[in-house]
Amino acid sequence: MKDGDVVLLENTRYRAEETKNGEAFSEELASLADVFVNDAFGTAHRAHCSNVGVTEFIRKKGGDCAVGYLMQKEIDFLGNAVNNPERPFVAILGGAKVSSKISVIENLLDKVDTLIIGGGMAYTFMAAHGEEVGKSLLEEDYKDYALKMEKKAEEKGVKLLIPIDTTVADDFSNDANIKIVGRGEIPADMEGLDIGPKTAELFANAVAGAKTVVWNGPMGCFEMPNFAKGTIAVAEAMAKLEGATTIIGGGDSAAACNQLGFGDKMTHISTGGGASLEFLEGKDLPGVVAADDK
Repeated sequence: MKDGDVVLLENTRYRAEETKNGEAFSEELASLADVFVNDAFGTAHRAHCSNVGVTEFIRKKGGDCAVGYLMQKEIDFLGNAVNNPERPFVAILGGAKVSSKISVIENLLDKVDTLIIGGGMAYTFMAAHGEEVGKSLLEEDYKDYALKMEKKAEEKGVKLLIPIDTTVADDFSNDANIKIVGRGEIPADMEGLDIGPKTAELFANAVAGAKTVVWNGPMGCFEMPNFAKGTIAVAEAMAKLEGATTIIGGGDSAAACNQLGFGDKMTHISTGGGASLEFLEGKDLPGVVAADDK
């Protein structure tokens, strides 16, 4: 190679050893360079040869290991948002399941002023109060946990909001029969696919005036236009904020934000779904820890 040349290797996942963080492949990768820069935040929550194992052997040769500009941006925004937020600090959690956000909820309840719960996970909170949720997503085993989190929020003075009305349908289809029902009034033969208009207003008002907002998970099945209104309302409320830091967690919330046309109005959209989620859980990410300079 000459100065200024770049060599692009094939996807490291083609090697079975990659995900096992094996020494042989890590050393093989390290033999190609004197300095290692990791700019792949999307895999920072995993300890693989190409982002963790390689650093050990680069150091053995006296080389340096650092994060790239994108990784640094993720660390700065997500790290500051969670550990040193400008207040009021509002976190919005959506998506399908409570079980996938347990650690995030527990970590954020120690840090936020307001926690908003939407999406499929909200129905478990409703059911925990004995309310009818029809055919909506429900995790029976996590109803007690939902009540526990509500109690913890109350004890810490955190405002925890869940939907007060719901957009329900008789089929998982954009062409289904739709109606708006109040909290606890979801018919047994219908399912909630989005928050209702009163909830959208409630959540938007909770976002107004915030100085830091972190959003992870859509409010409904935004892929279908008839069930995207709640997600749009939240995105619009964040986009209207002035002088605030607005951060979108990766995955579905990032896709929703970009798909609905709000991407350029947010301070930061994370490039890592799983990685951003673990960051919000307060975990140390192996790919970040492995770098000397960050």
